[in-house]
Amino acid sequence: MNIKIFSKGPIFFYLAIFLNVIVDLGHKIVLQNTVFKLYDGSTQIILTAIVNAMILLPFILLLSPAGFISDKFKKTSVMRASAWVVLTACCLISIFYSLGWFWPAFAMTLVLASQSAIYSPAKYGYIKEYFGKARLGEINGIVASLSIIAILVGTLIYSVFFEFMFPEGATTESQILQSISPIGFFLIGTSLLELFAMYRIPVSTNQDKNKTFFWGRFLTGRLLVEDLSPLKRSRAIRLSIIGLAVFWAVGQVMLAAFPAHMKQTMDVTNTIVVQGILACAGIGIAFGSWFAGRFSRNYIETGLLPIGALGLAVGLLILPHVNTVFGSMIDFLFIGLMGGIFIVPLNALIQYFAEEKALGKTLAANNWVQNLNMLLFLAITVGFSLLDWSSKSLLELIAFVALAGSLYTVFELPQSLTRFILSCLISSHYRINVQGMKNIPATGGVLLLGNHVSWIDWAVVQIASPRPVRFVMISTIYEKWYLKWFFDLFGCIPIQAGAASRKSLEDIAAALNRGEVICLFPEGVISRTGHLAEFKKGYEKACEQVENEMV
Repeated sequence: MNIKIFSKGPIFFYLAIFLNVIVDLGHKIVLQNTVFKLYDGSTQIILTAIVNAMILLPFILLLSPAGFISDKFKKTSVMRASAWVVLTACCLISIFYSLGWFWPAFAMTLVLASQSAIYSPAKYGYIKEYFGKARLGEINGIVASLSIIAILVGTLIYSVFFEFMFPEGATTESQILQSISPIGFFLIGTSLLELFAMYRIPVSTNQDKNKTFFWGRFLTGRLLVEDLSPLKRSRAIRLSIIGLAVFWAVGQVMLAAFPAHMKQTMDVTNTIVVQGILACAGIGIAFGSWFAGRFSRNYIETGLLPIGALGLAVGLLILPHVNTVFGSMIDFLFIGLMGGIFIVPLNALIQYFAEEKALGKTLAANNWVQNLNMLLFLAITVGFSLLDWSSKSLLELIAFVALAGSLYTVFELPQSLTRFILSCLISSHYRINVQGMKNIPATGGVLLLGNHVSWIDWAVVQIASPRPVRFVMISTIYEKWYLKWFFDLFGCIPIQAGAASRKSLEDIAAALNRGEVICLFPEGVISRTGHLAEFKKGYEKACEQVENEMV
């Protein structure tokens, strides 16, 4: 089914996502700005970290229920139920603002975060179910961009409202909340619009009514181990989740430490300026996500990963040494741009490699690992603040963490970096249009047999495939000293003519048994006419030695 990405159904899906982010962000902005106005130094960092920790905690505690609910019930039913919870929570928050009850309002952060923990796996599961595998990169780019735009719009609106309504000379949280209480009505209105949009989304069909939740295993922790099993079974999912976890964990430290850094080094006390600078990262992520989505249309471009990782490290290394508002804005914009380029293919890979019947579990596990890492980094931030570490030192620390992560990404994905460079070179002469990506299985051995019409056939196949592809090639070309290092980088398998090919055929069979993707051109030579020539029979002998099921 070919869904138009801007038809009526998807439009309401995008709108619901946009409004959900706006609502979740609004209450958080009010709390963070209140803390920013009343406290300084380490106390400010610690309280800001606690606010963010309360948002993360439900994602950690509700891993198993979130995955179970997303897999058992229709994704649209889960999202609509979450929208009702949001509306109820916003009504209570509005009452607490009006009464000046800071701590009850503070506690409502947990309620909003809990619905987000349940809502998130359903949202991302709906993307795969409704749009299909082939559109994962593109739709994830759109969703990420919309989410960031919502953050930007929400940050601007709530910060302006807060600063405009802020009572000069206020010394207590109660005074501030009562003055900005009209924001509560804005939250209610936005949540009503979100609820309306949710009921205009095309209804999903995938559900597992026979699925049962085991409270005993959940309370003893055994269910947690089971729900994290997708990380153990799939290396691609595991590495993608780790990459996302490090990115968002570093971001949490930035959000907690940078406002204090601005206050200390630039004497900035206006919340609109502070939130505006932080919002520049959001603008960058939106553009980066849009670019990654466009670049990955109809396939998943993993070559963006090392580019994004290296760019993030550079931006974070510069950040602690920037001492002007304009310079901070430019650096945050660059960090966000690289971040958007980094996270879109990772989210798409997780959805692609996840098993159909365990998609909710996989996405919930992704949330769990990400939020656990963010909580851990926030705890480290609080610990260093208690030891009187400066905000600049904290920013330098996360910069080196990001640098280590980027080097690890390049080490793990050398093919991806080369693939991105090849893609850029090829796109200047050829337009790549990937069709049928859904036919490439996410796991298991795969043998690709293609007609051979040019010297760049292998590059086009590798660019189109979401999985690494090992190519079989003639040994006389493979052995050339100036090319061999490059072929080894891609794991190419050399093959000789005649009886000497037996060892190569055994290597191909062994790779297929390990669940790898092998591509060979059975014509043996490049076609001189463009027509399909006779296939050599060697690949059949390799298939006879394969023990496991393959495609």
